[in-house]
Amino acid sequence: MEFHAWAPLFYFPRRYLKLTTCINNLHYEKFQDGTVKCIEDEIPFEVPEGWSWCRLRDLLNVCSSKRVLQSDWKNEGIPFYRAREIVKLSENDFVENDLFISKEHYLELEKNYGIPQSGDLMVSGVGTIGKVYIVKPEDQFYYKDASVLCFENRNKMLVSKFAKILLESSFVQLQMRENSKGTTVDTITISAAMNYLCIVPPQNEQVRIVAAVQQAIVKVNEIQFNKDNLHSTITILKSKILDLAIRGKLVPQDPNDEPASVLLERIRAEKEELIKHGKIKRDKKESVIFKGDDNSYYLRTGGVEESLEDWRFDDLPETWKICCLWELCDYGDCINVNTEDIAEDAWILDLEDIEKDTGTVLKKVTKAQRNSVSTKHKFHSGQVLYSKLRPYLNKVVLSDADGYCTSEILPLEFKNCVLPEYARYYLMSGTFIAYANHCSYGVKMPRLGTTDGKKAIFSLPPLSEQKRIVETIDFCFMQLNKISEALA
Repeated sequence: MEFHAWAPLFYFPRRYLKLTTCINNLHYEKFQDGTVKCIEDEIPFEVPEGWSWCRLRDLLNVCSSKRVLQSDWKNEGIPFYRAREIVKLSENDFVENDLFISKEHYLELEKNYGIPQSGDLMVSGVGTIGKVYIVKPEDQFYYKDASVLCFENRNKMLVSKFAKILLESSFVQLQMRENSKGTTVDTITISAAMNYLCIVPPQNEQVRIVAAVQQAIVKVNEIQFNKDNLHSTITILKSKILDLAIRGKLVPQDPNDEPASVLLERIRAEKEELIKHGKIKRDKKESVIFKGDDNSYYLRTGGVEESLEDWRFDDLPETWKICCLWELCDYGDCINVNTEDIAEDAWILDLEDIEKDTGTVLKKVTKAQRNSVSTKHKFHSGQVLYSKLRPYLNKVVLSDADGYCTSEILPLEFKNCVLPEYARYYLMSGTFIAYANHCSYGVKMPRLGTTDGKKAIFSLPPLSEQKRIVETIDFCFMQLNKISEALA
């Protein structure tokens, strides 16, 4: 039986390299004592002629560091890296380190045990395993034993950048994951790493592979940049659609629609009846929007008037009307409920459950699942749930079920002349967000106050046009979401 060695186009010292051999087209591993073992079941794919299968120990010296005690840690000196720092270095090539050892200790370690050299590969060995950083000529650092492994590259025929590509390949990464299981935290051991099956091409081909991968990364980054730009464009486009919608420029007007002024007069007449019969009291500080002698809109609150010129509502269609938010909903009139009075299976909505900008409820959590003792606001299906906290996050939900929410969310019950779907889109518009941010108080946790919320401007279209607006927005957003999903 004749042995045919897979001879690469470069030569490692024989005492380091144990190449696979072929017997009857089957792969065998040849050991120093001359014995061979069939490893055909480990070979996942064929490699080009001139390439070789080998173990990682045949390419790199896998080692760890001399243990550095916590008592030797310093606030300045030579950086001391743990796995988390290697992960950051591998991703950003930079890390803000907060652990050090003294220069004297570092020099002692260098003299007695050795330190990472230029071209060595530092590998995170616990937690987020398998992240690789190539040591640079100017680097000076030491590392934590067991947490980080050093794959020493003392072989001039192995290109360190290719070795990094090899270690980060799905083929080797899979071996890392499979051989690190069985402990509480994933851990790469030296013995396991030494036995990783690897492939190695000729050195000149290693160089070409590195160049090709670097070019590919540049292209991928360009594509990602373009994707990010497109995502930003989609976000801007959605905002523009909402802006057009609340100004009467998204869908054509129908002269047969009942004007919004008629709707408002009906609402105001109903309110006057309630006041007349003593069922409610007139708010002496309520805000009212009116047109001045100059044909511009003004807001009157008590005896104070302010111009609405900055909000650009002078060009609304004739069938539209602007009014204050309090005229259309019960802004700020919430039903407070103590947590102990809420059923265990009731839906408890918190701000963290809502996706910003979309109003999508990411998860529904029951009282039994949520550890909360604060007072909640009760809401029911069909109400608009508006987050007054950090208005810039733009979290507005149209509830599809009854439940309870944090007091930072206001359940809004709109009158019959306003579709909840249209109201939700209005509150998500850039115009309303700008107003809310302008009026918000508080530095760390800014929120829209009740008084400012009530007197917020609301552009009201005819009811039939609201339906057309909602249908158009829904269709446009659905198409844009499809594009976003395709980019994911």
